[in-house]
Amino acid sequence: MSVARVTEITATSTDSFEDAIRKGIDRACKTLQNVQGAWIQEQTITVQNNQITAFKVNMKVTFVLND
Repeated sequence: MSVARVTEITATSTDSFEDAIRKGIDRACKTLQNVQGAWIQEQTITVQNNQITAFKVNMKVTFVLND
């Protein structure tokens, strides 16, 4: 039997939501072991001078705890 834990992560990119997700998962994998998946809870953008300047995602990352 395995036990998992969920942690919330926020990541930002100037390129796209997909890039923000990748950056968040890459960072999570540096700190957490056994990352199994993520739920993208929220996506928001920042607009300045009528242009999108940032893509932000809030995600819940699931990882399995070591025995």
